[in-house]
Amino acid sequence: MALDERPISATAPDRGGVTDVLQCRGLTKSFDDHKVVDDVGFHIARGETYGLLGPNGAGKTTTISMICGLLRRDGGTVSVVGHDLDSSTRAVQAAVGYVPQDLAIYPDLSAAENLRFFGRLQGMGGKRLAARTEEVLETIGLADRAGDRTEDFSGGMKRRLNIGIGLLHEPQLLILDEPTVGVDPQSRDSILASVEQLGAGGIGVLYTTHYMEEAERLCDRVGIIDHGRLVAEGTRRELVDLVGEQDHVRLGLEGGETGVAERLLALPEVMTAVPTDNVLDLGLTDSHRSLPAILAAADEAGARVLSVEVVEPDLEQVFLHLTGRALRD
Repeated sequence: MALDERPISATAPDRGGVTDVLQCRGLTKSFDDHKVVDDVGFHIARGETYGLLGPNGAGKTTTISMICGLLRRDGGTVSVVGHDLDSSTRAVQAAVGYVPQDLAIYPDLSAAENLRFFGRLQGMGGKRLAARTEEVLETIGLADRAGDRTEDFSGGMKRRLNIGIGLLHEPQLLILDEPTVGVDPQSRDSILASVEQLGAGGIGVLYTTHYMEEAERLCDRVGIIDHGRLVAEGTRRELVDLVGEQDHVRLGLEGGETGVAERLLALPEVMTAVPTDNVLDLGLTDSHRSLPAILAAADEAGARVLSVEVVEPDLEQVFLHLTGRALRD
């Protein structure tokens, strides 16, 4: 899709009212002469988990930073539970919990001490802070380690504490910027389970990730951002329907996947060809009729075909179709 077209969306861009925890419209940001966010807008309802997906450098973190008020916008508006970010900054800050990619905890403090410290920064104190500290420790599964210094925690435990700090003041919108980076599978599953509970509890969640399976599991709707623009938005089913008219074939190759991709794109029945790590993902108009020509082109390019797999469309296929890149690129 051309970048100057409007994003593919199954929802109205402006629903109005305060049933949404977040409404952002027309967000724009440039650094020097390079526009990194270009007219991005979306909404998040109460209890909804919204995934913002994009390759590295697509504009995800810049968008989040503008929504949080950490970065000045060149254009656009942000409102949280009906409060405008510019005119009601404190009300927005009170309604938003932000969990950044980088850990924001003090290693020489215990888990409980970290929570109490950040709670005071939020203006909390007394019985409310004590009660919320206990509640959050239970929620993130660290109640039995409340008094332990966090420098001794595993990476997954530190990530969970990071999320707990964002939850402490009971925000209505929680922003999670790649919260599972660098954690072991068990801790990752625990974090995902905690995020699932947040939506059930009525908190709106803005979630970015480099793991497509996390978006498949958690997100009610997904926005795909590329080159600073929101190129598609909708539920998983709605997005998958965008590429449902194509057959999807995955070739396992030994060498030469880039050369094979270039050859295959010259075939009229090959719509897309995306090489990634000895794998070539193809979008075809008719896989059964096309396979002989595809295998011949691979042989001519000097590549050995190790496997051929017909792939059901999923979010990964949508992402490849719209951006021409894998999510991790």
